[in-house]
Amino acid sequence: MRRALWILAVLLSHWRRHKMQFATLLVGLIAATALWSGVQAINQQARSAYDRAAATFGGTRTAMLVAPNATTFSQDLFVKLRRAGWPVSPALEGRVQINGRSVRLLGIEPVTLPVEIGNAPRLGASDLGSFVAPPGQTLVARETLRDLQETEGAAPPISNGAKLPPLRVLPQLVPDVLVVDIGVAQRLLNKPDQLSRLLIGKPKSKPAPLASIVGDQLQLIEPTAETELERLTDSFHLNLTAFGLLSFFVGLFIVNSAVGLAFEQRLPMLRTLRACGASARLVNTVLVVELVALALVAGLIGLVCGYFIAAALLPDVAASLRGLYGAQIPGQLSLRPEWWLAGIGISIAGALVAATTSLIKAIRMPVLATAQPRAWQQRQRRWLILQSCAAGVVFALALLLLRYGESLIAGFGVLAALMLGAALILPALLELLLLAGQWTARRPLALWFWADSRQQLSGLSLALMALLLALAVNVGVSTMVETFSRTFTGWLNGRLAADVYISASDNAQGTAIRNWLKERSDVQAVLSGGRAEVQLQGQPVELFGLPDHALYHERWPLLEAAPRAWTRLVPGNAAFISEQLSRRLNVRVGDVVEVPAPSGSWELDIVGIYADYGNPRGQLTVNVAALIRQFPQTPQTRIGLIVPREKIPGLIAALQKQFALGDRSVADQATVKAESIRIFNRTFAVTSALNAFTLGVAGIALFTSLLTLANSRLPQLAPLWAIGITRPRLAAIELTKTLSVALFTSLLAVPLGLLVAWCLIAIVNVKAFGWRLPFHVFPLQLIELVAVALVASLLAALLPVIRLARMQPASLVKVFANER
Repeated sequence: MRRALWILAVLLSHWRRHKMQFATLLVGLIAATALWSGVQAINQQARSAYDRAAATFGGTRTAMLVAPNATTFSQDLFVKLRRAGWPVSPALEGRVQINGRSVRLLGIEPVTLPVEIGNAPRLGASDLGSFVAPPGQTLVARETLRDLQETEGAAPPISNGAKLPPLRVLPQLVPDVLVVDIGVAQRLLNKPDQLSRLLIGKPKSKPAPLASIVGDQLQLIEPTAETELERLTDSFHLNLTAFGLLSFFVGLFIVNSAVGLAFEQRLPMLRTLRACGASARLVNTVLVVELVALALVAGLIGLVCGYFIAAALLPDVAASLRGLYGAQIPGQLSLRPEWWLAGIGISIAGALVAATTSLIKAIRMPVLATAQPRAWQQRQRRWLILQSCAAGVVFALALLLLRYGESLIAGFGVLAALMLGAALILPALLELLLLAGQWTARRPLALWFWADSRQQLSGLSLALMALLLALAVNVGVSTMVETFSRTFTGWLNGRLAADVYISASDNAQGTAIRNWLKERSDVQAVLSGGRAEVQLQGQPVELFGLPDHALYHERWPLLEAAPRAWTRLVPGNAAFISEQLSRRLNVRVGDVVEVPAPSGSWELDIVGIYADYGNPRGQLTVNVAALIRQFPQTPQTRIGLIVPREKIPGLIAALQKQFALGDRSVADQATVKAESIRIFNRTFAVTSALNAFTLGVAGIALFTSLLTLANSRLPQLAPLWAIGITRPRLAAIELTKTLSVALFTSLLAVPLGLLVAWCLIAIVNVKAFGWRLPFHVFPLQLIELVAVALVASLLAALLPVIRLARMQPASLVKVFANER
């Protein structure tokens, strides 16, 4: 033990003499751990929210009974099942509008609620009485209370004029849901004696068969481990995880460079320890202990940094999930102990993986062989051949996944295989480019320039791989985001056809506003709309009622349509279907969809497919009059107006004065469009931040690699100085070599990045969201990204180059005094 401590003290003395190396090693581990743990903290927070939503009063984690072809069923079925010994509890669900905001209203019966259901209100006798007895209570999350701009104890009205019971905060409740007694919900939703589902508890004895009690009126839905929201958001979290994993590996490149440099510089120290009697196993064990201790320190710092990164990105992530999928994520970060343990573990594991090569060579090298300072850079050509063969295998795997893969995981597998293969093939491609340059060179210095660049390639290969991957991801994601941005703007121009949008508080106010607008000469048209919700093949689907107006005929973003599509829409037996819903249901133009309605099945001929970007739910667009005929309870509170541009401000002011409407209840097209674009930009803010982090870490990796090579390159540079080439000129040559290989790598990253963008647009987006964007290339953006990569490479090379330019001649002369 004492000998091991002395060896550890000797090894640690190296870091006291080389503080810059010590800093780069810690920076690599901190960066890798921080970005990975930050992303995992965000994912953990989101998945915790999904679990809360799934378990709240019987979500998909609870077995339930539902009507097979309708949204509700008679309460008599509940009575029959309870009498037959089935441990069921009723629930009724719908949506209501409060202060212009749509929220989910859930009615429960707390007395019969099964104890297995998570997050249910465990009310005492007095609380239970307050919840059930008039006027009752409305349980609400604190976030929802804040969004509704209400206070606890208030009883706000909903859109039909009825008032909610007094609001009461329930901390464990998920956002965007209001919970009331089942009787109150039936009254507020105007669905007397109707239920949405029956939640099933654990029976004390085996009950009678379901069919013998209710026939085929109800069907059993088994609990699932994964919720619909989790399936929808898998792509987003996989995207975040991919960024975190990429940043983690780029950080490990830094660790690999720092450990490699330390191993080279400590070779004489290792030789001395071995000559003094320390066994290779003992030396290697102490090296591992040293590395684990450093990884532990860096991991703790990285976790703190990861927490701040997650806290900074969480609001944008929450906005993204809310905008893309309707997921409600708390804006405050809460972490579990396993996150801290996992972060420490990943830091230690990453450090050991990055140092594996050096540790193996340290234990295998004979005592005398450790005096060879460049032993770790040998066999370059053999590795190039092996890497090229491995790249070919990985590219073949990408083609197989592209051809036969059907899932979202397969889409990300294509991306991963494509990028891994490109990283593996990069050194061979650079070798060919540098060899071509050497063949074209004629002057001695030019020949040395290309030959020395080839020799230097082995030490820079990992850093250049990191630069290639980071830049390719930047190109791919930036191209996808810019494509989405331009497509989204054009789509908004089609969807936001009206000039002014009004959201009335209830049907009575909506009728009063329409009557008032008929007397206004500045209003050219009043366009009334409506929305209803149904279930199709177990999926929530939105029915969108559209008025028959020429403006929609011109602007609606149809991707595919049957002849006379708009004419066929008017009678009420035809519909347009959103692109994502058509993919989910495998429905094309000409097919028929049966929609469950209160009066029975509603058959709709699909006459068009349209783009519906950003909507987490599938959507069917029908004529608004037909929608109200089939769903009489549809709120008629949405109104669009066609108004001359110069008269819009005056009309909005008159509406606000006449009907006491707030800014959220009436807005012009420009305001709605600006708000939509703001939400869109915030949605991709987290992607831009991770892009910048990844490229920055890649620049640090290149910097550490150049530092690694700086001292070991003196034997190659000293002879040039000895024959008359000045130190500033040597520094300029070294800078040119670094920028040359960085330029080659950046140019190779451009086609790779465009392939990444194509995979994201044509594969991942389609699998994740159901829509496909047009593919566009933006040359100015590509030039800008290449320029950023070159600037990062220039900054990374500056310190080694400046040190070379200012190096004392004595340091170069010493090269010739040493035996090499």
